[in-house]
Amino acid sequence: MAAPVRQASTAPPAKAGYVKRLVRSGAPLNLLYAPALLLFAVFIFYPFLKGIQISFTNWNGYNQDFKWIGFGNYSRLLDDPDIKTVVKNTFIYGIGSTILQNVVGLLYALLLNTSIRTRGVVRTVVYLPVIISALIMGYIWYFFFQYDGGAINDILLLFQDQPANLLGNPKANVWVITFVNTFQYLGIAMVLFLAGLQSIPKEYDEAATIDGAGPVSRFFRVTWPLLAPSFTVSMVLNLIGGLKLFDVIAAMTNSGPGYASASLSTMMYLLYFGREDAGYAATIGVLMFVIISVISIAALVMLRRREVSA
Repeated sequence: MAAPVRQASTAPPAKAGYVKRLVRSGAPLNLLYAPALLLFAVFIFYPFLKGIQISFTNWNGYNQDFKWIGFGNYSRLLDDPDIKTVVKNTFIYGIGSTILQNVVGLLYALLLNTSIRTRGVVRTVVYLPVIISALIMGYIWYFFFQYDGGAINDILLLFQDQPANLLGNPKANVWVITFVNTFQYLGIAMVLFLAGLQSIPKEYDEAATIDGAGPVSRFFRVTWPLLAPSFTVSMVLNLIGGLKLFDVIAAMTNSGPGYASASLSTMMYLLYFGREDAGYAATIGVLMFVIISVISIAALVMLRRREVSA
């Protein structure tokens, strides 16, 4: 006797039905955020609150004995003669690097958006420094710019008698570090702009060409407004990265001479581990958080408005 033929079940799998019930209910899906929120609370929110608490103490970073000094560290911050230089350097690293990265990155993106044969090689070469550790990148460029035996000074000595002390000159080392930071991370801006260019329909450019618009006019009237989302992301990311710059400075100058090339992050590091002044270092950290938050949020709001108007 032949075994009865079983008809294939048309009911959806149990797993799919469970997922649908989760989607319909909505509430259980919120539990999926719990691990991320827990990690955020433990490794970001709690240390941030702890840093604010430490900024009101005279803790040296090691001993258990410390006392509350109220706003003493904040008063000291206002009277610190080095803080003006450090804040100025931080703005140069943040704003200067952002401008250079976006300008050069956009030029590379426009080049790579054409049909050149070597665009794959160019894209790889420009983006390659991004994947290198910033500390390693700083040491690589240190051997280019160092006073004794640096590659750049070896070339300069062919034309002059004295080498150039670029890393020891307070008027030059900040811009050298800005150049190195720009060189390393302009690949991020290039990729963002290239993605934006490739998402623009070609019909817009063709229509502008038919109407008689030249290359420059097409760029500013068609391409540039449609690149607004890519420009927003690139600007905010580069601003945040530049304002908290640490590794390249530590490798190339260690904030010297004195605090002449220091950023807020390197000054905070030197105060904590060099002077054992954790309370004041935490105060510097709070200042850095406020500066980065205000500038990045203000830039994001203004650039989002530009996207809407464009």
